[in-house]
Amino acid sequence: MAAEVLARGGISVDVYDAMPSVGRKFLMAGKGGMNITHAEPFDLFLSRYGARSRDIEPLLRAFPPAALREWIHGLGIETFVGTSGRVFPAGMKAAPLLRAWLHRLRELGVHFHVRHRWLGWDEQGSLRFDNEQSSSTSPHPNPLPPAGEGANVKIIKTDATVLALGGGSWPQLGSDGAWVTLLAQRGIDAAPLRPANCGFDVRWSAHLRERFAGEPLKSVAATFGGVHKQGECVITEHGIEGGLIYAHSAALRDEIERSGAAILHLDLLPDLPARRVQDEVAHPRGARSLSSHLQSRLGLKGVKANLLREVLSAEQMHDPALLAQTIKALPLRLVAPRPLAEAISTAGGIPFEALDTQLMLQRVPGVFCAGEMLDWEAPTGGYLLSACFASGFAAGNGAANWLKQPR
Repeated sequence: MAAEVLARGGISVDVYDAMPSVGRKFLMAGKGGMNITHAEPFDLFLSRYGARSRDIEPLLRAFPPAALREWIHGLGIETFVGTSGRVFPAGMKAAPLLRAWLHRLRELGVHFHVRHRWLGWDEQGSLRFDNEQSSSTSPHPNPLPPAGEGANVKIIKTDATVLALGGGSWPQLGSDGAWVTLLAQRGIDAAPLRPANCGFDVRWSAHLRERFAGEPLKSVAATFGGVHKQGECVITEHGIEGGLIYAHSAALRDEIERSGAAILHLDLLPDLPARRVQDEVAHPRGARSLSSHLQSRLGLKGVKANLLREVLSAEQMHDPALLAQTIKALPLRLVAPRPLAEAISTAGGIPFEALDTQLMLQRVPGVFCAGEMLDWEAPTGGYLLSACFASGFAAGNGAANWLKQPR
């Protein structure tokens, strides 16, 4: 987006990417359906950025969700609003959008250079790149080129630079967080990179782990810190993940960092009032087993029924009041977020305090930063991509304004 803004201003633009092709994380974001932004009112949209809402606000006001949709329409791709308010391109795929965009950028004169890993600056302030070709013996099909100091190091002098190097999640797609060290060498300290929109570890019993890993939990609700949301998630070998968990992940992660664990409460039957659940649990079951009774009266079976046995003893399972209470508020103890490499996105990065209003590094004039490498986070739902687009738009304009200044 920064490249497009600059190229439209008649500026010569070169894009360097460490990977063998550009836009790989963009394509991954669209793998399950390209959720590009959200159609909710702006103030509610802005609130999704939490503690960084004030920093993100001017970026989103300059390039709001409506402008992003118009920009997509300009590429010849329609958008539509789903039942949840999420906005998708027609076809819900990222590849057609990326192809149309790259075609436009090339027509604007943007030059792309792949397999170029940024190595920082030289003593004169020029950019250093390693464009070593990947080894055919690598275990990865499309590895990052190795960071070396050999004959393939290129020195590129620029008039302005936009860094859009991503966070630390999905490093196999290029955003490996190596830039943190490079910027630290210039006196720019980033907030530690942490997983966001991530799953969490739960110490499951061997039975639940072996029998139910991979099973979806549908039509459930989760409550943490007074926030209640309904949706779906998935039991994994290590714990739990999915959209419902991602919606709480920032608060859960922070609580684990403070206390060593976080208790998330799951409502296994959110569409039934507590009184109804109490009555059905207490209904005489005669000769039927408790499992048959719960399945017959409440439809509780499979993974949901076994989750109850994860937190209640055999004796407690036969306490109707406690059982009904647990069905409506099952306490799930989360002990750790999953590793950063597995997370959908990243928290932490370059603090806004290190940037001016144009997203230029105050310690390195002429260098602008955009995207996930900035210190902000948001839930899934189109908020991540929206802010990345908006920050690229801002950084591109910032660089264009910088280039206009007499020096």
